Amino acid sequence: MLTRRTLLAGVALSPLLPGMLQANTELSPEQARAIAKEAYIYGFPLIDSYRIQYSYFADTGDPEYKGAWNALHNTARVYTPDDKAIQTPNSDTPYSFIGADLRAEPLVLTVPEVDKGRYYSVQFIDMYTFNFAYLGSRATGDGAGTYMLAGPNWSGETPPGVKDVIRCETEFAFLLYRTQLFDPADIENVKKIQAGYSVQPLSAFLGKPAPAAAAKIDFMKPLSPGDERTSPQFFSLLNYILQFCPTNPSEKEMMERFARLNIRAGKTFDPKALSPELQKAVEAGMADAWTSFNEYKKTELDTGKRSSADGFGTRAFLNGRYMDRMASAVLGIYGNSKEEAIYPVYFVDAKGGKIDGAGNRYAVRFGPDGLPPVHAFWSLTLYELPSSLLSANPLHRYLINSPMLPNLKRDADGGITLHIQHETPGKEMEANWLPAPAGPFFMVMRLYWPKPEALDGQWKAPALERTN
Repeated sequence: MLTRRTLLAGVALSPLLPGMLQANTELSPEQARAIAKEAYIYGFPLIDSYRIQYSYFADTGDPEYKGAWNALHNTARVYTPDDKAIQTPNSDTPYSFIGADLRAEPLVLTVPEVDKGRYYSVQFIDMYTFNFAYLGSRATGDGAGTYMLAGPNWSGETPPGVKDVIRCETEFAFLLYRTQLFDPADIENVKKIQAGYSVQPLSAFLGKPAPAAAAKIDFMKPLSPGDERTSPQFFSLLNYILQFCPTNPSEKEMMERFARLNIRAGKTFDPKALSPELQKAVEAGMADAWTSFNEYKKTELDTGKRSSADGFGTRAFLNGRYMDRMASAVLGIYGNSKEEAIYPVYFVDAKGGKIDGAGNRYAVRFGPDGLPPVHAFWSLTLYELPSSLLSANPLHRYLINSPMLPNLKRDADGGITLHIQHETPGKEMEANWLPAPAGPFFMVMRLYWPKPEALDGQWKAPALERTN
């Protein structure tokens, strides 16, 4: 998360200068292309996560800016189409955020007692986008507690009053809080819970003098979503980010491969210093990565062979499955680990056709005993394409979820049919209407704190049927 003019431990990192890249002259275009592809698949989640966190915590002029690092920022509302930094946000749970800079000292986090029956969670995400820890209803229960988050360079004993020390392998982390909102009238209760979340440096918690501050960072400007896909400057930014990510032993050999193309932590990658043949090879390698992604999505995700349950989790869980990690970042960055939530996704209809609200109507039907099995709650949220953002509509309804069940119309057998289309299905069925754009879209079902039958495949999400 950080910039080309950074001072790290008193050492200045030079800005990009033409001719500084010392490319391996023995590297063939074919080898460079293969390395670029591999490094791109590896690096995309880091690059896109940096883009989001730069807008949230570094760029004070960004409309998505939340506030300073190492402070808690509450959003006392659900997300709408006006929230554009994170693709596929949920609109069920008001968010709270901490951008954690762990270089100088750990942070101490406190959560309040939360009323039983209300779901909340704190998701800990490192710079690789691994979910390395959780607090909340499922993970630690509804009671109050104090926890410490420490970076890779901290060593010490667990302080008195701290229930647990949570370790992060990167120097920056992103903490994503979700607090369930039952209905619009419930927002004041959510605000009270959010007011009970707190964060402070370890020195403040202990009442001791603060250690020396970490070096000030002049954050490197991120790439736009479009440039992330095509610009070789992708690797300049990746080198920059990697300096805050100590190399994991499992990735040492891979990093040595990347270094042959000067893709390595803290080094300068200048594509203009490459020969024309190697420049083309790097660009081709990036394109190859997207070709592999598209094939993965078509053959694995669209067919249901793989799902979100395969793509979000700890480093140990993902275990070198970098395409799973890239696809998860592309399609729904910061998704939960499967124990916390699973996300059946509708990219195509029941017959494999692309989903489009222009002239088409769709339905999802839950049988009388077929509602998603959860300990917390479920929802079905619609996102327009190509943005993967919530879709504006006259009802300001972006999802249908389980708290809405009392108001939904039941079928004759007690089941529930949801209508997904651009035009109203009629006043009598409007409660069951999820408005769609007059264009392409996809939908994500969310099962928070899923029951075993949702995790082991006994329950399956119903098909999306085209009804016209």
